Amino acid sequence: MVFDVVEECFHHQMLDESKAPATEKLITEAANFQDVILGRMHKAKGKAEFRAIVADVEAKALTFVDALNALNK
Repeated sequence: MVFDVVEECFHHQMLDESKAPATEKLITEAANFQDVILGRMHKAKGKAEFRAIVADVEAKALTFVDALNALNK
């Protein structure tokens, strides 16, 4: 998912350089989110912890989709 967000941000930057600050912010947010999730996955011990991680990833994916869609306006 993070790769997709970054790739989409680069695409927006190529089409419209004025969107660079917004896309850079989104790239940083995606990278930080990945670091946090990977840390949680490394520490997780059971299915319940992984279910919570999956739920957080799914929720954040929707946030990223909304942010990327906002770049199209």
